[in-house]
Amino acid sequence: MNDSPGPGSPGPSPSGQQPPGWQQAGWGWGHQPWAPPPRAPQPGVIPLRPLGVGEILQGSLNTMLKHWRTVLPVSLGVSIGTQAVATVVTGLWRQDSEALESIRDNASPRRVLAAMGDSMGTMGVTMVIGLIGSIIAATMLTVVVSRAVLGQSVTAGEAWRSSRPQLARMAGLLCLIPLLMVGVLALGMAPGLLLYAAGAEPVGAALALFGVLAGMVGTMWLWIRYCLAAPALVLEKQGVIASMRRSAKLVRGAWWRIFGIQILALLLLFAVAMIVEIPVGIIQLIAAGDLESAASFSWTSAIITGVGAVVSSTLTLPFTAGVTALIYMDQRIRRESLDVELIRAAGEAPVA
Repeated sequence: MNDSPGPGSPGPSPSGQQPPGWQQAGWGWGHQPWAPPPRAPQPGVIPLRPLGVGEILQGSLNTMLKHWRTVLPVSLGVSIGTQAVATVVTGLWRQDSEALESIRDNASPRRVLAAMGDSMGTMGVTMVIGLIGSIIAATMLTVVVSRAVLGQSVTAGEAWRSSRPQLARMAGLLCLIPLLMVGVLALGMAPGLLLYAAGAEPVGAALALFGVLAGMVGTMWLWIRYCLAAPALVLEKQGVIASMRRSAKLVRGAWWRIFGIQILALLLLFAVAMIVEIPVGIIQLIAAGDLESAASFSWTSAIITGVGAVVSSTLTLPFTAGVTALIYMDQRIRRESLDVELIRAAGEAPVA
């Protein structure tokens, strides 16, 4: 039986010795498989190479666990500030709603408009405070994640000093993108509403419904297209429009993949919110004494709900920011070999 290697196969040297690197390369006379490729360096929460979906989610979770001393104060502080205002405003709004209900049978236009104006004002305050909290949290937590990738820790004070110059531009970004989405949704509804107002009610209603569905598709497309604008703005110090263009460039060709990751992250956050909601509902029922009292408004119930919201947002804010920042880095690794720069930066910077 001929045991000599086939044509083109490496073989022993004329002296009978194996060629240099024969065993190192993973070859042998028994046709051993190739040796596995070297592992990618991992100075921080992710390996510095193109990431899988699970690695992105795990990297965000690792950031929360390994850097909780910074992540927890940031997310908890933002959550307490926004939820405290939201609880007070919601309580006032519920009282206004009850007042509006009480004057329904004996109402004057002035009283109704005054009650509605108060309700709209309280809802506007809640939205503004929530937006401010989102701006601060997204900016600071993106800084934390970028350092965690390099294996570096950062204090809350350092994250604040690093993110403070970007807050104004981040505010512009987080206002402009929702306005674009609302504009697309309104544009989809407009033809149907115009037909409805003109008297073609069945056709107008059907067209408006179709426009709502089309507008929702458009807003979802915009959401994914510009979802990487925030980390681009913070980490590359881009302007508002430049960061949106940068996000569109990074997302191009990977829209469905990024959409899937974001939806999976939202499902995980929904599960966390439901887990938090169960004990909150039980505590509310115990405090109220019966189901009818629990369903009606009380400040005790509002405070309990606010505490549950603080716990939920404290956990979800850093996870959301982490996933978005790691998607951004993964796209840059795939498109621009960012891993080479990160490896160099990790080697030059001290690791905490």
